[in-house]
Amino acid sequence: MAEPNGHDARVALTAGDPNGVGPEIALKALAALPPEQRNSVTLFGPVEVLQKTAHLLHLQDVLSSITLVSAGEIPSEFHVPGKVDPVAGRSAIDSATAAIEACRRGEFDGVVAGPHHETAIAQAGIAFSGYPSLVASVCGLTSDNVFLMLVGGGMRIVHVTLHESVEIALGRMRTELVIAATQAGVMACQRLGVSAPRVALFGINPHASEGTLFGPHDAHCTVPAAHALNQSGLSVSGPMGADVLLANHATNPHDLYVAMFHDQGHIPIKLLAPQGASAFSIGADVLLASTGHGSAMDIAGTGQAKPDALLRSLHMLLGLAPLLPSQASVS
Repeated sequence: MAEPNGHDARVALTAGDPNGVGPEIALKALAALPPEQRNSVTLFGPVEVLQKTAHLLHLQDVLSSITLVSAGEIPSEFHVPGKVDPVAGRSAIDSATAAIEACRRGEFDGVVAGPHHETAIAQAGIAFSGYPSLVASVCGLTSDNVFLMLVGGGMRIVHVTLHESVEIALGRMRTELVIAATQAGVMACQRLGVSAPRVALFGINPHASEGTLFGPHDAHCTVPAAHALNQSGLSVSGPMGADVLLANHATNPHDLYVAMFHDQGHIPIKLLAPQGASAFSIGADVLLASTGHGSAMDIAGTGQAKPDALLRSLHMLLGLAPLLPSQASVS
């Protein structure tokens, strides 16, 4: 999908963890793009690693045909495909940070980040809980302002909470957080071409608490959030039990689902699109997409990795609508 002005959006693509499959799937995805779209993508990553990977895959012509920005450089002795290494973890963060900063300067319309390895990043001593936290940090926001939206299997699901225990997530759950996640999801849908998305909220407790039978949480949080969002002009159903909404997706689909917890949103997407999902960090002034899978250390450096999820993310961001102020705001 091209922009209304007839050309593709400008996208910054990062190599991810250099010891994982990120460099491989980045080059394979670029090879799969037609030349006119490939010209809209700039690749950020360690140059020597990308050169070695291109040689392995016989894609030197692809690498030479694109704009390459040196970022996340790594000494050659630390480039060991399949090895979890803090130097490689820092490389993934550095290349993604460089791309996000370039996007904030107006050089790009969005970022597609290669898969990272959270253990490698943690070993590097970097506070990190997924790309949403990095986007928030680089953009000067708190983690409550940037959310994860998974897209795959014909569904879009935004997560109110993410990588934390259910106990901590429940303690943070409040009406304002549900509203903010939903608004971020709606704006992302609009940029991805869905102008007036139909939204459904999952409940916090089973059956969305059946009033207060299973606890007061939905009555205090998701019910007032749904009311406020509908008052703002959005089309929001629920809260309802996640099982009911997902079971009815085939006959009564919604454009966006709002999951309260990590597993509520990840399980359906990974069942429907285990290797083909895209992960969006939404809510900041930079829209970042990645893959719904990890860095696949077990096959890194073998040439076996499939670029499907990364290519899907590239296609979606190459067709971004122009960034506009949100049409839905709740005070």
